[in-house]
Amino acid sequence: QVQLVESGGGLVQAGGSLRLSCVASGSIFSIDPMGWYRQAPGKQRELVARIFSGGRTNYADSVKERFTISRDNAKNTVYLQMNSLKPEDTAVYYCRVVVLSNTRPEYWGQGTQVTVSS
Repeated sequence: QVQLVESGGGLVQAGGSLRLSCVASGSIFSIDPMGWYRQAPGKQRELVARIFSGGRTNYADSVKERFTISRDNAKNTVYLQMNSLKPEDTAVYYCRVVVLSNTRPEYWGQGTQVTVSS
């Protein structure tokens, strides 16, 4: 089993910044990729960004140039630095990891609310 603990959400004004963190613990040999998803009210959950152990990253077009994902492999932690936040970034943000094993199970965090006021 893998446990994910997210932190860093909150309320911020448009143009502001937040940094999300997600720490993975439990039965982990290697996790890859690590990523962030978000779900706004009435919308489907969508990929925000993900990062692979070798450093390769993917971003949603809507967050490119504003958000930066990074990871600390030694700490099994993934970060999401969010700058120039917009009201449309308001959502619950979820951490997701995939464990490298024969079955490649995925795990989700409990979610952290990010609210951007105009």
